[in-house]
Amino acid sequence: MLRIADTFVVENPTSLDEALYLLDRFGERARLVAGGTDLLPNIKHGLHAPEVLISLKRVPELRALDLDGDPFVLGATLGIHEIAQSDAVGAALPALRSAARQIAGPQLRRMGTLGGNVCLDTRCVYINQSAFWRGALGYCLKKDGDTCHVTVVGKKCVAAASNDTAPVLMAHDAQVELLGPRGARTLALEDFYVNDGEKNNALEPDEILTAVRVPRPGPTRVASFQKLRVRDAIDFPLLNLCLAFDLVDGQVKAPTLVVSAIAARPRRIKGLPEGPLNDDLVRAAGELAHKKIRPLTNIDADVAWRREMVPVLVARAFAEAAGGAA
Repeated sequence: MLRIADTFVVENPTSLDEALYLLDRFGERARLVAGGTDLLPNIKHGLHAPEVLISLKRVPELRALDLDGDPFVLGATLGIHEIAQSDAVGAALPALRSAARQIAGPQLRRMGTLGGNVCLDTRCVYINQSAFWRGALGYCLKKDGDTCHVTVVGKKCVAAASNDTAPVLMAHDAQVELLGPRGARTLALEDFYVNDGEKNNALEPDEILTAVRVPRPGPTRVASFQKLRVRDAIDFPLLNLCLAFDLVDGQVKAPTLVVSAIAARPRRIKGLPEGPLNDDLVRAAGELAHKKIRPLTNIDADVAWRREMVPVLVARAFAEAAGGAA
C-alpha cells in the first residue's frame, strides 16, 4: 500500500518539448521538480514514490521575467529569491515581492520557484508527518486512508493551501499558462484552484505550468500582502491575505480581498465597502471578512485566534497599501 522510493532517476531536459516527451514516456511513474523544497520532503515522508524526477531547472523557456508589456509574464522557474530581491518586481508588483520575501527562509527561497509555489501541495497536521506517524493513525483521506481526521465524517480532504504568492496573484486577476500534449491552455488563477485538499489545482498529470500572466495594474491600484505565522521566518502561514484597491482622492474603489491558508484554495471575499478611506471603512471590511472566514483545525494553531486575526490583517493591509500610495 505504501512504497517509499529509496532511489529515483533524475532527468534534466533542456527544452519544453523534451520535458513533455519525458512526462509522456514515464507517465504516473514521474514527477516534475523545480526547486524541490516541498516535493523532496514529501518523498521522504512517503507521500510520493516516483521512479523518475523530471527537473525543469534547465529549460530556458520557463525563466522569463517580462515587466514591460501588459500583461506581465513571470516564468514558472523564476526563483522566489529573484522575485524577492528584484527592484523591478517591487515597483511593478510590490505585494508579490513582499509575499516572496516572507516565504520560508533564505536557503529555501534560493531554491524555490514561482511555479512551485503556485502549485504547492496542500498541508494538514494529519498529512505532513512521517509514514510511521501516519500509519499509527491509520493514514488519512489524502493518502492511503479513507477518513478525514479534521472533519471525522467528511469524505472530502480539507488540507489547506499554504502558498504565499497565490492570494497576491489572485487579487491581481492573474492567469496561468499550461502546456500539454493537447496543446496550450490559459486559466484564470481563480479557476486553476479547486476546493479539494487531495489535489487543489486543475493541472493535468501530463501538463506543465509554464508561466503566470499578471495584468498591469493601473496607476491608482495599490495592494498589500499580510501573513500570520508563529515565527517571522521559515514558518508556513496560519493565515495570509492580499488586499488590492484603487485609491483615488482618498476614496477606496474596486477593492479585492483574497484570504488563504484556511481551506484547500484561496478565497475571494466579495462585497467589500467602497468610499472614503477611514476607520469606519476599514472596520467594516474587517468585520465582513471575519464573518465569512471560518478556519478549520487542519493547521496546528488555535482556530479562534486565526479567525480573530482576520480583521487585524485587513487593517494592516489597508494601512500599508495606502502608505505605499502616499
